[in-house]
Amino acid sequence: MDATADVFGSFEFLKLKSYSPPSWASHLHPLPTHFFSLGHLPTPIHRWNLPNLPRNTQLWLKRDDLSGMQLSGNKVRKLEFLMADAVAQGADCVITIGGIQSNHCRATAVAARYLNLDSYLILRTSKVNVDKDPGLTGNLLVERLVGAHVDLVSKEEYAKIGSVALTEMLKKKLLREGRKPYVIPVGGSNSIGAWGYIEAIREIEKQVVSESGSVGIDDIVVACGSGGTIAGLSVASLLSKLKAKVHAYCVCDTPDYFYDFTQGLLDGIQAGVSARDIVSILDAKGNGYAMSTSDELKFIKDVATATGVILDPVYSGKAAYAMMKDMTDNPGKWEGRKVLFIHTGGLLGMYDKVDQLTPLAGNWRQMELDESVPRLDGIGKMF
Repeated sequence: MDATADVFGSFEFLKLKSYSPPSWASHLHPLPTHFFSLGHLPTPIHRWNLPNLPRNTQLWLKRDDLSGMQLSGNKVRKLEFLMADAVAQGADCVITIGGIQSNHCRATAVAARYLNLDSYLILRTSKVNVDKDPGLTGNLLVERLVGAHVDLVSKEEYAKIGSVALTEMLKKKLLREGRKPYVIPVGGSNSIGAWGYIEAIREIEKQVVSESGSVGIDDIVVACGSGGTIAGLSVASLLSKLKAKVHAYCVCDTPDYFYDFTQGLLDGIQAGVSARDIVSILDAKGNGYAMSTSDELKFIKDVATATGVILDPVYSGKAAYAMMKDMTDNPGKWEGRKVLFIHTGGLLGMYDKVDQLTPLAGNWRQMELDESVPRLDGIGKMF
């Protein structure tokens, strides 16, 4: 083998690898056997100096928004295991479902194309737009560029039929056409996808020790939109040396719904624990899923201006807003704590909020050019 081949042979991205779980998770069942290397991992952790933190509270930020570009955010970790399962089952395409600007659907479409699989996306939209071209804004641009097949369904029909029945309908259609589809649930949240964040705790555990010495982490805060992330985080934090308390801020449905759903995922890996004992779930949906209040958007703008970190309006923006409100209302709960906030990504969703964000965005002006400034003769000499 020549030197060039040896160098390229060392690349890990998109490789199918055997999976060995952390020792503290090896009793869970079933254990994944393989995963695809899809994310740019480990993602960094750094101090996040948000204004108005409670006394002696240290806030750190886990940048899962930096896990990739087209294939970014927390969904990547779940897809590493889900895509390996799809390939193991001989699938030639994947089906998934979500909102019109679903980060998960976009990540699934990109991952599928990387692995030479077709993707079929069922996207929930408004009744007035269900029979119209959805356009090329945000996540839709990426999905359609990579060749995803998009089926639109109204929010009303989605609510009546349900995500499971809708994906099953499309699966049966594709089977009749001779395809071999693999269904990935909303948000990639099932007992296989949950392993993405069991593995993330192993990553965090190593980072906390190597970067913070014996400081440790008292609390983990994260947005919750489908349940898989918090199932993996909470059970792994309990089983590992981390032992951090997990606080989940749900951006849709209700805390009771997510306690029950998370319990189902934990039971699916035979964790033998109660969801209500290992994670605190609080409501942060505000006006509703993917609908932003003016205060939430102003908070996102203020955070970006103060810290340079841009939060998405659907998930991490709502969770961070609710966390800071809780810190203001109940400072004693957080004083002196070392808190890790997990930024789950979703920057492309910002483009769907351009009209609402425009009044908050930074100012612009035409540059003033004094007539005394020398000009080059002719046009195009510099460019």
